[in-house]
Amino acid sequence: MTTPAAPTGPGGSETGNDTGSTDVAARGPGRLRRLGHVTLPGSWGALLAGCLSFTPSLLPRGGLIQGLVWGITAAIGYGLGVVGGWVWRAFADREARSPRSWAWPAFLVSSAVLVPLSFGLGQYWQHQIRALMGVTDYNVALVVLSPFVAAVTFAVILLIGRGLRRLYRWAAGLLTRWVGPRAARAVGWVLVVGLTWLVVSGLLLDGFVAVADKAFSLRDTTTAEGVHQPTTALRAGGPGSVVPWDTLGYQGRTFAGLGPSPTDIEKVTGHSAMEPIRVYAGLASAPDAEARAALAVRDLQRAGGFARKNLLVVTTTGSGWVDPALVDTFEYLTGGNSATVAIQYSYLPSWISYLVDQSKAREAGRALFDAVYDPWSKLPAGQRPRLFVAGESLGSFGGETAFSGEYDLRNRTNGTLFAGPPNFNTLFREFSDNRAPASPEIQPVYKDGRTVRFTSNPAAGIPPQDQPWSGSRVLYLMHPSDPIVWWSPNLILHRPAWMSELPGKDVLAGIVWIPFVSFWQVTADLPFSTGVPPGHGHKYTSEYVDGWAAVLQPAGVTEQELAAVRQAVANVD
Repeated sequence: MTTPAAPTGPGGSETGNDTGSTDVAARGPGRLRRLGHVTLPGSWGALLAGCLSFTPSLLPRGGLIQGLVWGITAAIGYGLGVVGGWVWRAFADREARSPRSWAWPAFLVSSAVLVPLSFGLGQYWQHQIRALMGVTDYNVALVVLSPFVAAVTFAVILLIGRGLRRLYRWAAGLLTRWVGPRAARAVGWVLVVGLTWLVVSGLLLDGFVAVADKAFSLRDTTTAEGVHQPTTALRAGGPGSVVPWDTLGYQGRTFAGLGPSPTDIEKVTGHSAMEPIRVYAGLASAPDAEARAALAVRDLQRAGGFARKNLLVVTTTGSGWVDPALVDTFEYLTGGNSATVAIQYSYLPSWISYLVDQSKAREAGRALFDAVYDPWSKLPAGQRPRLFVAGESLGSFGGETAFSGEYDLRNRTNGTLFAGPPNFNTLFREFSDNRAPASPEIQPVYKDGRTVRFTSNPAAGIPPQDQPWSGSRVLYLMHPSDPIVWWSPNLILHRPAWMSELPGKDVLAGIVWIPFVSFWQVTADLPFSTGVPPGHGHKYTSEYVDGWAAVLQPAGVTEQELAAVRQAVANVD
């Protein structure tokens, strides 16, 4: 029986230029030696990529996160180094050789210099970012632990890669019994890649989402401390409401049970106020998004929402959360002569929903707006409330899906306010990608700002200030340091415009784009995007006051009143 040829190439062995290979090391004693073997080109790639991982990103990074980013990027660098060595040998048309006597000592000396230097620079850059944002938290212990976190992360990824390589070798060797060696290697790679994708996307990801969904569904049955069932008929779950209190979910009960009272509004604005209407339907209120939207509109009609002067449709984020600063500000600036309606579409928190629940957000945003718009459009023009749309983060994504573009937003609403839009938002990308050439990506100007405008700080102005802004106003709030706005898979291989332009006020001037590295850095920023002071990252609070003032255009409001509203919403959770 003929012995099958051993697979070669980057999938067949960890080979490198003048390094020897894993196959050579495998002849040495012991399994541990084989597991611990690394190639010189891979090691150089890991060293350089790991050092680059200390370059600044959008948000301050703690020691744990830096360790994870360091380990992941070092593993990517190792793989690129191995592949680069194989390509070099392929063009040189020769086999792997053992490294020269000086090669490893030179690498170790370089590591002893570059790693501490990069580590020190990284801490300096992190100090500068914290100073920009007024962040005072700094855990020295986690910073000291970061090299160990990086080492463990690197080792785990490397072992997984080697396990996949062994699986490929086994599959290719098995296939050579029936097909030629080249076909066996090609088919083996396809099988391993396909199996890996199925395991990651089908088993690991779906399993994680299922476990998370179950865990957070239990939390949805609880009620936040200090939240009580409303005693007014103007709230969902209150007397006469068609939406039972116990079906609203954790976030729905918080939304319906809290918010400013007429007395609160009068104290802040100095004017008489009405009791705001708040309507909500949770996942347990109806079986699907369309049914929840219909139920919410029924409750809105029951409470007299269509008789108010201002009507707000909010698409929630993830678990059904509505930013209290967004709605409270709307109610303060309208004197309580308002109604707000929202529905829940997921149990998952925002950052998980951001990755896996996009379709649910789209469905909910479209269903709710259409359900509200239908009875609203049938009212006599002089008896309709002003219709507004709002959403933060994934809520802006869902809110956008009810509209086809700029004119649709302008013609079917009286104003829109979106905060922290994810980079994949369809309309946000359309407006930003077609901005005026002279305007930066962090503050684009679209069609001279005739309908749609962007700002990081509406109190400082909303460009272009020299152009008219008549009719319905659409305003996007987005911080230069908000990773939700700037995260995209395109960061892996393509430099975004915002990294080529002058940085925003809270982004470090030294930030640069590095293939692979920048992607993982911004990815690591995502779960902690709200863990920074207001006005930075994904934390929008007082910006809503000046943003809503620009969109609502309330008559006679003074700067003193706006300042009072800012103070009122500053500490709202």
